[in-house]
Amino acid sequence: MFDKHRVMVITLGIIFLLSLPLSGQQSYVTRFDVYGGYGFLDSPKVNLFEQGFAAQIGFRPKTWVSIGFDYTFAKGNLTLTPDQLLPALQTQLQAGIVAGVTHGLLPANYPYSTLSVPVQSSTHTFAVGPELVYRHFTRTTIFVRPVYAGIIRETATPQPQDAVVKALVSGLITGPNKKDHVLFFGFGGGFDINFGHHFAWRTQADLVRDHLFNDLLKDARFTVRFSCGPAFNFGKNIVK
Repeated sequence: MFDKHRVMVITLGIIFLLSLPLSGQQSYVTRFDVYGGYGFLDSPKVNLFEQGFAAQIGFRPKTWVSIGFDYTFAKGNLTLTPDQLLPALQTQLQAGIVAGVTHGLLPANYPYSTLSVPVQSSTHTFAVGPELVYRHFTRTTIFVRPVYAGIIRETATPQPQDAVVKALVSGLITGPNKKDHVLFFGFGGGFDINFGHHFAWRTQADLVRDHLFNDLLKDARFTVRFSCGPAFNFGKNIVK
C-alpha cells in the first residue's frame, strides 16, 4: 500500500530524472491528452488522509496552454473531536451530556474529556481550469495551474466505538452518514516525463480550500491533492 513516505521517494526519484541533461524545443505536441493514476488527498486540519484514483482529460488550443477536466476519488479515515465543532454545537453537546448524566441515561464515570468519534470518509472532486505549459525541454514538460475551480463531495460515516458515543452522535446527525458538497478553488502544477510523442509519466500536486460540513465544523480547511501515473497524448500535431 502507498503511504506518504513512498510517494515522496517516488517523487524525488522522478525529480532526479529531471536533473539529467535534457534539451531541445518540443517539435511534436498533440491536441489532446488523457491521464489516470494513483492519487491522495491530505487535509491536515481534520487529520484526514485519503488514497484513491485521479483522472484528467485535456484539450490544447495552443502549445503553451491547455484546458482540462479533473476527477479524483479517494477514501480514508479521520477522528472527530468536540473542539472541531461549531461553538453552538459544542454547547449543545455539553448540555446533552449533563442532561444525560443527570437523568441516568449516560454513565457518570465515562471519560467525556477525551471524547472522539472515528469517521470513515469518501471524497469525489470535479474541477476545470486552464494550464500554462513550458515545453523548452524535449523529454520534460512543466505545467502550472494558476487557478481553477471545482466541486468537492464528501460522505462521512461515523463509527461510534461504544453506546455512549453512538448516543451523542445521534444527537448531532440523523441517519448513518452525513453528505455535503461545496465549491472549492485552488492552484498547482507538475511535470511530465515524456517517453515519445504519445506517452508520458505525470507527477502533479495542488492546494485547494473548502469548507465542507459548515453546519457542523467551525473551520474551513486546505487540502493537498497529489497524483502520479501515465498520461497518453493523441490527436494531430499542433506545433507550427
